[in-house]
Amino acid sequence: MKVKDADILIVPGYTNSGPDHWQTRWQAKLSTARRVEQAQWSKPERNDWINALVKTANEAERPIVFVAHSLGVPTVIHALAHIKKPVAGAFFVAAPDVTNPDIRPKHLMTFGPYPRDPLPFLSITVASRNDPYCPFEVAEDIAGAWGSLFIDAGDSGHLNAESGHGPWPEGSMTFAHFMSRL
Repeated sequence: MKVKDADILIVPGYTNSGPDHWQTRWQAKLSTARRVEQAQWSKPERNDWINALVKTANEAERPIVFVAHSLGVPTVIHALAHIKKPVAGAFFVAAPDVTNPDIRPKHLMTFGPYPRDPLPFLSITVASRNDPYCPFEVAEDIAGAWGSLFIDAGDSGHLNAESGHGPWPEGSMTFAHFMSRL
């Protein structure tokens, strides 16, 4: 599948993705990409985030490819039951452990637990071995339940601008390969 044949929905996590974040850079480069906007980026409410995603997804004109980071991942997973448009695939990065009682801010736990049903489309889950928001084994287990191709990103932190992943060329190449398989 080519980018022009999909509606690529960028789904940021808690506090949004700033100008140096790879999601923002990809959005600027991918002609059919658009960001799912949330009313409250710093005070996420599960139902509000899901409803905003569902509204944006149901406006799609082409098959959807999700590009979700951090809290965007559980938002996508919970929204799937309400999306009426076809989903071609999902590229998940740095999914947080939303069942961890030590997660901060605490209200992020309202996004858990993850549904564990296999996804009905191709997906990739990229996880870091030292992500402060999710133990590697938890990310691997979740990806396995979804039937998602799991990619070990090594010691890469939370795979965001703060961990040095602004441009993230390896992610861009992985995403391009993923798109070619859809």
